[in-house]
Amino acid sequence: MITFKIGGVHPHDNKIAKEAAIAPLAPPAKVAISMAQHLGAPATPVVAKGDKVLVGQVIGEPSGFISGFVHSSVSGTVAAVEPRADIAGNMVPHVVIDVEGDEWDPAIDRSEAIVKEIKGTREEILDKIKACGIVGMGGATFPTHVKLNPPAGKTAEFLIINGAECEPYVTADDRLMREKPEGIVIGAAIMAKVLGGCKCFICIEENKPEAIAAMQKACSGYPGIEVLKLKKKYPQGGEKQLIDAVTHRQVPSGALPIDTGCVVQNVATSYAVYEAVQKNKPLFERAMTVTGQCVPEPRNFQVRLGTPLSFVLEAAGGVPADAAKFISGGPMMGKAVANMDATTQKGSSCLLLLTEEQTRRKPESNCIRCGKCTDACPMGLEPWLLNKLSRAGGQYEALEENKIFDCIECGCCLYTCPANIPLLDMIRINKAEVMKIIRSRAKK
Repeated sequence: MITFKIGGVHPHDNKIAKEAAIAPLAPPAKVAISMAQHLGAPATPVVAKGDKVLVGQVIGEPSGFISGFVHSSVSGTVAAVEPRADIAGNMVPHVVIDVEGDEWDPAIDRSEAIVKEIKGTREEILDKIKACGIVGMGGATFPTHVKLNPPAGKTAEFLIINGAECEPYVTADDRLMREKPEGIVIGAAIMAKVLGGCKCFICIEENKPEAIAAMQKACSGYPGIEVLKLKKKYPQGGEKQLIDAVTHRQVPSGALPIDTGCVVQNVATSYAVYEAVQKNKPLFERAMTVTGQCVPEPRNFQVRLGTPLSFVLEAAGGVPADAAKFISGGPMMGKAVANMDATTQKGSSCLLLLTEEQTRRKPESNCIRCGKCTDACPMGLEPWLLNKLSRAGGQYEALEENKIFDCIECGCCLYTCPANIPLLDMIRINKAEVMKIIRSRAKK
């Protein structure tokens, strides 16, 4: 069984919602759709207060090369175009829509029929993926049409479809692979065609046997696509870790996956590509897990983008009395939610609730130089040293020399530290400062 070579940890799965099928969640009375739900420049709103919109209608257009289209997830009347706080608490432009019925753009194929034949040229397919606003749905939300169009001189030898879902608690991708395997495979075939007919691997961790079986069955008619079973180890779903596990190639420091001949896409992205190209359906809804030991009814929902998190949580039984922290994503790499009135986005894979006991930090003590953080780091860094330099203040050159920019913020160092030192917190803050310096230097 394959896995990556360097570092990694084995947190408990806690996949408590894995047997809950993906259930459609009816739209709320009002949605607020962010224009900044993809990596890069926010979309520019193209609707105004009072406009009528349909499900799937464009409401935001890209404002740069790395940007994306945004579509309405509901039908109704635009109530406002205004700045609102997003999940992280940042004020970004939103289009607010009063929901009136559920009328879809007639160009969208809403039938359950599977469309296997892939039509269109490479350029036509890329244009459709771009027009439908498809982005990476594993968390990074990088515009998919850009990722599938490598720069001149770069060739994709392998397309790796990421079904690892290594984050504890999160089960949306597991359920999607069980319930929509053929669509995922066709989406992979579409992307492989765009990339020039490269070999494709669908990678799934061993703790998802039902998903592995479903995907293997779906791949039977596609000789260029193969399912690989991975050893369960976090952060197996990281791009660089998957490339190492599958190809035994290392992405050099400061380089991109395409530099090793690989393109990595999430399984949910693959399904969104299928729906875009074969069904003409933009990305305006996604599978999302609502979970936690204190959640009354852990669930997996199909959620329209722009739905308030509070509305989603209510559908899973409401706010538990002992819930102390709300996290967007999993416990290892997820971010604390600053505002429960914030709304779902293209990257919203999970809403995790934790109790006071689960979030209480143990007292910090002195580093004992045990080296556990170094052993656990999947990027081969020395977190104890980066922490020391970070706390010293102003050591940006030394931090750059020790490759702080290679940190993927997976939290393995924090998870293993017996001294309970907040390694990731210090590294994350100073990594941001170093990246600012590097970008400033590149502009000169």
